[in-house]
Amino acid sequence: MKLKMLSALGVACTLAACAENPDNIRAGYTSTATYQNMSCQQLASEAITVSNRAHDAANVQRRHRTRDEVAVAAGLVVFWPALLFVHGNDQSTSEVAQLRGQMQAIEQVSAAKNCGMVFQRT
Repeated sequence: MKLKMLSALGVACTLAACAENPDNIRAGYTSTATYQNMSCQQLASEAITVSNRAHDAANVQRRHRTRDEVAVAAGLVVFWPALLFVHGNDQSTSEVAQLRGQMQAIEQVSAAKNCGMVFQRT
């Protein structure tokens, strides 16, 4: 019974356009030209700034997804007007994609300049 409910929730979330899981958002394209004239130290500083912003944006996206899942579950089980509160893929999705693209561009320039930075994926 529990498995059926989770499956129904997953299908309903997909149909109701729940906010996307931030772990599944692909990086948007960002030109490396923005970072070409930066020193390794400037790149490291920029990487920290962008990484912190990306982390915050992903947390916002996670909160949106959780709220959407709760709204869909409530709409299916108890009160259908709750489905009107589903956010879907909104501004935070594009922000996460943009920031991931910036991190990739910084990583590419850092590698080309042999800065020795190590980028970790979470």
